[in-house]
Amino acid sequence: MDTLKDRVCIITGAGRGIGREHALLFAAEGAKVVVNDLGGAPDGSGSDATPGAEVVAEIRAAGGEAIANADDVSTWEGAERLVKQAIDTYGDLHVLVNNAGILRDRMLVNMSEAEWDAVIQVHLKGHFAPLRFAAAYWRDQFKAGVRVPRSVINTASTSGLFGQPGQTNYGSAKSGIATLSIIASAELGRYGIRVNAIAPAAATRLTSSLVDQTGEERDPDAWSPLDPSNVSPFVAYLATADCPINGRAFFVMGGEVHLFHPWRIVDSLSKDGTWTVEELQEQAAGFQEFTFDYGHPLGPQA
Repeated sequence: MDTLKDRVCIITGAGRGIGREHALLFAAEGAKVVVNDLGGAPDGSGSDATPGAEVVAEIRAAGGEAIANADDVSTWEGAERLVKQAIDTYGDLHVLVNNAGILRDRMLVNMSEAEWDAVIQVHLKGHFAPLRFAAAYWRDQFKAGVRVPRSVINTASTSGLFGQPGQTNYGSAKSGIATLSIIASAELGRYGIRVNAIAPAAATRLTSSLVDQTGEERDPDAWSPLDPSNVSPFVAYLATADCPINGRAFFVMGGEVHLFHPWRIVDSLSKDGTWTVEELQEQAAGFQEFTFDYGHPLGPQA
């Protein structure tokens, strides 16, 4: 306990699912938590401040410190207000957990412009905008001589890192978030800011397809690897002041944590001079024969 004592933490999308579990654990570990949740439907429509307020009430009833925020983090103004509220309320900001998201699944040829734009907006811009305002504040603090460890944990997905048909919008945003994390870690490390990403697997209202489809009855009291609370301890570890990890992406599910390897070159052709199309017809087709071991923890068909 108290591994996050007095760390001021923003958690977006914290009214339900994985975000809620993050907020409860962070508070139990001594953090001062800003519970952000717009309270929309799984597809992003509507808004309801109730879920976020209920999480705050639960934290306070357990003796923790928390405030609610219902700003839309996918907007520039909402992200700025969220970061400002944390600083104005608690005097500082140490941790940002970007977790908010929506789903609008559709096969590529049937996807509408609105379905593409909404998912990219909430996920990718909804990660970038809070990070931008938090990082600007942290940079100014660092230049002013306030050298405090800061941490950002972004939420990617195996849908982006491994690929999932029917989710070109979601997967593109999530792989973009992983790349955002790596680049941000390189830019912000000089200011004492660590940026990492997780790709969680858990049974929530956004990931119901992950739930066991065998039809067998489960013991509600038995431990399940798809319980969202399994993901939060590793996120809390990444948020601790003395965690050394920076610029990494992880798959987290149940009792497992797996480190991703970013893009790397695995095969090549070379010659002195410029290739002709005919030469490439003869030699480049072999690239298709190269097989990849993605190392997917859930198996090749997951």
